[in-house]
Amino acid sequence: MIEARHLRVLRAVAASGSFSAAARELGCTQPAVSQQMKALETSVGTPLLIRSGREMRLTQAGEALVRHAAGILAGLTAAEEEVAAIAGLRAGRVRLVSFPSGSSTLVPAALAALRAAHPGTQVSLEEAEPPESVDKLRAGDCDIALAFRYEGAAGAEEWDDLVVRRLLTDRLVALVPERHRLARTESVAIGDLAQESWIAGCPRCRGQLVEVCESAGFMPRIDFATDDYPAVAGLVGAGLGVAVLPQLAIESARPRGARPVALEPEVRREIVALTLPDLAHVPAVAATLGELERAAVR
Repeated sequence: MIEARHLRVLRAVAASGSFSAAARELGCTQPAVSQQMKALETSVGTPLLIRSGREMRLTQAGEALVRHAAGILAGLTAAEEEVAAIAGLRAGRVRLVSFPSGSSTLVPAALAALRAAHPGTQVSLEEAEPPESVDKLRAGDCDIALAFRYEGAAGAEEWDDLVVRRLLTDRLVALVPERHRLARTESVAIGDLAQESWIAGCPRCRGQLVEVCESAGFMPRIDFATDDYPAVAGLVGAGLGVAVLPQLAIESARPRGARPVALEPEVRREIVALTLPDLAHVPAVAATLGELERAAVR
Protein backbone atom coordinates (compact mmCIF):
# COMPACT_ATOMS: atom_id res chain seq x y z
CA MET A 1 0.00 0.00 0.00
CA ILE A 2 1.35 3.42 -0.96
CA GLU A 3 1.59 5.77 2.01
CA ALA A 4 1.46 9.56 1.82
CA ARG A 5 4.68 9.95 3.83
CA HIS A 6 6.54 7.82 1.28
CA LEU A 7 5.25 9.99 -1.57
CA ARG A 8 6.48 13.12 0.20
CA VAL A 9 9.96 11.59 0.57
CA LEU A 10 10.00 10.46 -3.07
CA ARG A 11 9.15 13.99 -4.25
CA ALA A 12 11.91 15.43 -2.05
CA VAL A 13 14.47 12.97 -3.45
CA ALA A 14 13.35 13.72 -7.02
CA ALA A 15 13.62 17.48 -6.44
CA SER A 16 16.94 17.45 -4.57
CA GLY A 17 18.68 14.61 -6.42
CA SER A 18 20.00 12.73 -3.38
CA PHE A 19 18.98 11.00 -0.18
CA SER A 20 21.14 13.28 1.95
CA ALA A 21 19.73 16.49 0.43
CA ALA A 22 16.18 15.16 0.81
CA ALA A 23 16.94 14.29 4.45
CA ARG A 24 18.08 17.87 5.12
CA GLU A 25 14.95 19.25 3.46
CA LEU A 26 12.65 16.94 5.41
CA GLY A 27 14.47 17.29 8.72
CA CYS A 28 15.32 13.60 9.12
CA THR A 29 18.33 11.32 8.63
CA GLN A 30 19.70 9.93 5.37
CA PRO A 31 19.15 6.28 6.49
CA ALA A 32 15.51 7.13 7.25
CA VAL A 33 15.03 8.42 3.69
CA SER A 34 16.71 5.33 2.26
CA GLN A 35 14.54 3.05 4.38
CA GLN A 36 11.32 4.76 3.29
CA MET A 37 12.28 4.57 -0.38
CA LYS A 38 12.95 0.83 -0.03
CA ALA A 39 9.54 0.42 1.63
CA LEU A 40 7.85 2.33 -1.22
CA GLU A 41 9.59 0.25 -3.89
CA THR A 42 8.51 -2.91 -2.08
CA SER A 43 4.92 -1.63 -2.04
CA VAL A 44 4.79 -0.91 -5.78
CA GLY A 45 6.91 -3.93 -6.75
CA THR A 46 9.36 -2.10 -9.02
CA PRO A 47 12.44 0.16 -8.71
CA LEU A 48 11.68 3.88 -8.57
CA LEU A 49 15.19 5.32 -8.24
CA ILE A 50 18.57 4.48 -9.77
CA ARG A 51 21.93 5.96 -8.87
CA SER A 52 23.60 8.01 -11.59
CA GLY A 53 26.99 9.17 -10.34
CA ARG A 54 26.35 11.10 -7.13
CA GLU A 55 22.68 11.72 -7.93
CA MET A 56 19.52 9.63 -7.72
CA ARG A 57 17.54 9.50 -10.95
CA LEU A 58 13.90 8.47 -11.32
CA THR A 59 12.98 5.38 -13.29
CA GLN A 60 9.99 5.51 -15.64
CA ALA A 61 7.81 4.14 -12.80
CA GLY A 62 9.27 6.71 -10.44
CA GLU A 63 8.46 9.54 -12.85
CA ALA A 64 4.87 8.31 -13.15
CA LEU A 65 4.48 8.12 -9.38
CA VAL A 66 5.94 11.60 -8.82
CA ARG A 67 3.65 12.98 -11.51
CA HIS A 68 0.59 11.64 -9.66
CA ALA A 69 1.98 12.39 -6.19
CA ALA A 70 1.36 16.14 -6.50
CA GLY A 71 -2.38 15.67 -6.98
CA ILE A 72 -2.62 12.95 -4.34
CA LEU A 73 -0.81 15.02 -1.70
CA ALA A 74 -2.73 18.18 -2.59
CA GLY A 75 -6.02 16.31 -2.25
CA LEU A 76 -4.91 14.79 1.05
CA THR A 77 -3.90 18.21 2.40
CA ALA A 78 -7.27 19.66 1.38
CA ALA A 79 -9.04 16.74 3.06
CA GLU A 80 -7.01 17.18 6.25
CA GLU A 81 -7.80 20.90 6.34
CA GLU A 82 -11.52 20.26 5.78
CA VAL A 83 -11.66 17.62 8.51
CA ALA A 84 -9.76 19.93 10.87
CA ALA A 85 -12.27 22.70 10.12
CA ILE A 86 -15.20 20.39 10.84
CA ALA A 87 -13.59 19.09 14.04
CA GLY A 88 -12.95 22.67 15.14
CA LEU A 89 -16.52 23.71 14.24
CA ARG A 90 -15.24 26.19 11.65
CA ALA A 91 -17.32 24.15 9.20
CA GLY A 92 -19.80 21.31 9.26
CA ARG A 93 -23.35 20.43 8.42
CA VAL A 94 -26.27 19.23 10.55
CA ARG A 95 -29.58 18.00 9.13
CA LEU A 96 -32.32 18.53 11.69
CA VAL A 97 -35.87 17.16 11.53
CA SER A 98 -38.44 18.49 14.01
CA PHE A 99 -42.16 18.32 14.67
CA PRO A 100 -43.92 21.67 14.01
CA SER A 101 -44.38 22.97 17.57
CA GLY A 102 -40.73 22.19 18.28
CA SER A 103 -39.70 23.99 15.10
CA SER A 104 -41.41 27.19 16.24
CA THR A 105 -40.33 27.15 19.90
CA LEU A 106 -37.15 25.22 20.72
CA VAL A 107 -35.41 25.20 17.35
CA PRO A 108 -35.13 28.97 16.60
CA ALA A 109 -33.39 29.81 19.88
CA ALA A 110 -31.07 26.80 19.61
CA LEU A 111 -30.03 27.55 16.03
CA ALA A 112 -29.53 31.26 16.73
CA ALA A 113 -27.18 30.38 19.60
CA LEU A 114 -25.38 27.80 17.44
CA ARG A 115 -24.84 30.32 14.63
CA ALA A 116 -23.49 32.91 17.08
CA ALA A 117 -21.03 30.44 18.57
CA HIS A 118 -20.11 28.54 15.38
CA PRO A 119 -20.99 30.61 12.28
CA GLY A 120 -19.32 28.10 9.97
CA THR A 121 -21.74 25.32 10.89
CA GLN A 122 -24.67 24.97 8.52
CA VAL A 123 -28.00 23.54 9.68
CA SER A 124 -30.90 22.48 7.47
CA LEU A 125 -34.41 22.05 8.93
CA GLU A 126 -37.21 19.78 7.79
CA GLU A 127 -40.51 19.12 9.53
CA ALA A 128 -41.89 15.68 10.27
CA GLU A 129 -43.86 14.15 13.13
CA PRO A 130 -42.66 11.00 14.89
CA PRO A 131 -42.42 8.17 14.00
CA GLU A 132 -41.63 9.49 10.50
CA SER A 133 -38.86 11.72 11.86
CA VAL A 134 -37.28 8.78 13.72
CA ASP A 135 -37.46 6.65 10.58
CA LYS A 136 -35.60 9.40 8.70
CA LEU A 137 -32.86 9.35 11.32
CA ARG A 138 -32.40 5.59 11.10
CA ALA A 139 -32.42 5.77 7.29
CA GLY A 140 -29.59 8.32 7.32
CA ASP A 141 -31.76 11.15 5.98
CA CYS A 142 -31.04 13.41 8.96
CA ASP A 143 -28.55 13.78 11.81
CA ILE A 144 -30.88 14.84 14.65
CA ALA A 145 -34.59 14.17 15.09
CA LEU A 146 -36.65 16.21 17.52
CA ALA A 147 -39.42 13.88 18.67
CA PHE A 148 -41.86 13.17 21.47
CA ARG A 149 -43.67 10.33 23.15
CA TYR A 150 -46.51 10.31 25.65
CA GLU A 151 -45.90 9.09 29.18
CA GLY A 152 -47.19 5.61 29.78
CA ALA A 153 -47.63 4.91 26.06
CA ALA A 154 -46.62 1.52 24.68
CA GLY A 155 -43.33 1.13 22.83
CA ALA A 156 -40.98 2.71 25.39
CA GLU A 157 -38.17 0.60 23.93
CA GLU A 158 -38.57 2.08 20.43
CA TRP A 159 -35.52 4.35 20.90
CA ASP A 160 -33.21 1.82 22.55
CA ASP A 161 -30.80 1.89 19.58
CA LEU A 162 -30.53 5.70 19.61
CA VAL A 163 -28.86 8.37 21.73
CA VAL A 164 -31.69 10.11 23.60
CA ARG A 165 -31.28 13.65 24.95
CA ARG A 166 -34.28 14.52 27.13
CA LEU A 167 -35.18 18.18 26.66
CA LEU A 168 -38.40 18.85 28.59
CA THR A 169 -41.77 17.52 29.71
CA ASP A 170 -44.74 19.07 27.94
CA ARG A 171 -48.26 18.72 29.37
CA LEU A 172 -51.52 18.59 27.47
CA VAL A 173 -53.89 21.54 27.87
CA ALA A 174 -57.56 21.87 26.99
CA LEU A 175 -58.31 24.64 24.53
CA VAL A 176 -61.87 26.03 24.60
CA PRO A 177 -63.58 29.08 23.02
CA GLU A 178 -63.37 32.22 25.16
CA ARG A 179 -67.15 32.19 25.75
CA HIS A 180 -67.26 28.51 26.64
CA ARG A 181 -68.86 27.62 29.97
CA LEU A 182 -65.51 26.25 31.24
CA ALA A 183 -63.28 29.03 29.88
CA ARG A 184 -62.80 30.72 33.29
CA THR A 185 -62.11 27.59 35.30
CA GLU A 186 -58.60 26.83 36.52
CA SER A 187 -58.73 23.23 35.36
CA VAL A 188 -61.08 20.86 33.60
CA ALA A 189 -61.55 17.11 33.64
CA ILE A 190 -61.56 15.51 30.21
CA GLY A 191 -64.93 13.95 31.03
CA ASP A 192 -66.48 17.43 31.35
CA LEU A 193 -65.94 17.83 27.61
CA ALA A 194 -67.53 14.51 26.61
CA GLN A 195 -70.46 16.10 24.76
CA GLU A 196 -68.40 18.68 22.88
CA SER A 197 -67.41 18.76 19.24
CA TRP A 198 -63.70 18.04 18.98
CA ILE A 199 -60.92 19.36 16.79
CA ALA A 200 -57.98 16.93 16.62
CA GLY A 201 -54.34 17.48 15.76
CA CYS A 202 -51.65 15.29 14.22
CA PRO A 203 -52.24 11.51 13.88
CA ARG A 204 -50.17 10.65 16.96
CA CYS A 205 -51.83 13.40 19.01
CA ARG A 206 -55.21 12.27 17.67
CA GLY A 207 -54.53 8.73 18.85
CA GLN A 208 -53.51 10.02 22.27
CA LEU A 209 -56.71 12.11 22.48
CA VAL A 210 -58.86 9.06 21.78
CA GLU A 211 -56.97 7.04 24.43
CA VAL A 212 -57.41 9.76 27.06
CA CYS A 213 -61.11 10.13 26.28
CA GLU A 214 -61.68 6.38 26.28
CA SER A 215 -60.03 6.15 29.70
CA ALA A 216 -62.60 8.72 30.88
CA GLY A 217 -65.45 6.60 29.50
CA PHE A 218 -66.37 8.27 26.21
CA MET A 219 -65.42 8.44 22.55
CA PRO A 220 -64.80 11.99 21.27
CA ARG A 221 -66.83 13.20 18.33
CA ILE A 222 -64.11 14.59 16.07
CA ASP A 223 -65.61 17.06 13.61
CA PHE A 224 -62.33 18.48 12.31
CA ALA A 225 -58.77 17.13 12.13
CA THR A 226 -55.66 18.97 10.97
CA ASP A 227 -51.89 18.70 11.45
CA ASP A 228 -51.70 22.51 11.57
CA TYR A 229 -51.79 23.69 15.20
CA PRO A 230 -52.67 27.32 14.32
CA ALA A 231 -55.60 25.91 12.32
CA VAL A 232 -56.73 23.92 15.39
CA ALA A 233 -56.53 27.07 17.52
CA GLY A 234 -58.38 29.06 14.86
CA LEU A 235 -61.22 26.55 14.70
CA VAL A 236 -61.54 26.57 18.50
CA GLY A 237 -61.43 30.38 18.54
CA ALA A 238 -64.27 30.43 15.99
CA GLY A 239 -66.39 28.41 18.40
CA LEU A 240 -66.43 25.25 16.30
CA GLY A 241 -65.30 22.91 19.05
CA VAL A 242 -62.74 22.18 21.74
CA ALA A 243 -59.30 20.63 21.55
CA VAL A 244 -56.56 19.17 23.68
CA LEU A 245 -53.12 20.36 22.64
CA PRO A 246 -49.60 20.21 24.09
CA GLN A 247 -48.57 23.39 25.88
CA LEU A 248 -45.71 23.80 23.40
CA ALA A 249 -48.19 23.76 20.52
CA ILE A 250 -50.36 26.41 22.18
CA GLU A 251 -47.30 28.63 22.68
CA SER A 252 -46.45 28.29 19.00
CA ALA A 253 -50.07 28.76 17.78
CA ARG A 254 -50.81 31.90 19.89
CA PRO A 255 -54.59 31.27 19.80
CA ARG A 256 -57.03 34.18 19.42
CA GLY A 257 -60.59 33.78 20.67
CA ALA A 258 -59.60 30.61 22.53
CA ARG A 259 -58.49 30.02 26.09
CA PRO A 260 -56.18 27.28 27.45
CA VAL A 261 -57.34 25.49 30.61
CA ALA A 262 -55.30 23.03 32.64
CA LEU A 263 -56.32 19.42 32.12
CA GLU A 264 -56.90 17.07 35.05
CA PRO A 265 -55.50 14.52 35.56
CA GLU A 266 -52.30 15.63 33.88
CA VAL A 267 -51.30 14.02 30.61
CA ARG A 268 -47.71 14.69 29.59
CA ARG A 269 -45.35 14.01 26.72
CA GLU A 270 -41.58 13.82 26.77
CA ILE A 271 -39.71 16.01 24.25
CA VAL A 272 -36.37 14.58 23.16
CA ALA A 273 -33.59 15.05 20.65
CA LEU A 274 -32.47 11.81 19.04
CA THR A 275 -29.34 10.90 17.10
CA LEU A 276 -27.39 7.80 16.15
CA PRO A 277 -24.56 6.70 18.49
CA ASP A 278 -21.83 7.38 15.90
CA LEU A 279 -23.25 10.82 15.05
CA ALA A 280 -23.30 11.88 18.71
CA HIS A 281 -19.48 12.25 18.55
CA VAL A 282 -19.49 14.51 15.47
CA PRO A 283 -18.63 18.01 16.77
CA ALA A 284 -21.36 19.90 14.87
CA VAL A 285 -24.03 17.39 15.95
CA ALA A 286 -22.85 17.48 19.57
CA ALA A 287 -22.91 21.29 19.55
CA THR A 288 -26.44 21.36 18.14
CA LEU A 289 -27.66 18.90 20.77
CA GLY A 290 -26.13 21.10 23.46
CA GLU A 291 -27.89 24.21 22.16
CA LEU A 292 -31.23 22.35 22.01
CA GLU A 293 -30.78 21.38 25.65
CA ARG A 294 -30.00 24.96 26.63
CA ALA A 295 -33.00 26.25 24.66
CA ALA A 296 -35.24 23.80 26.51
CA VAL A 297 -33.94 25.05 29.87
CA ARG A 298 -34.60 28.65 28.85
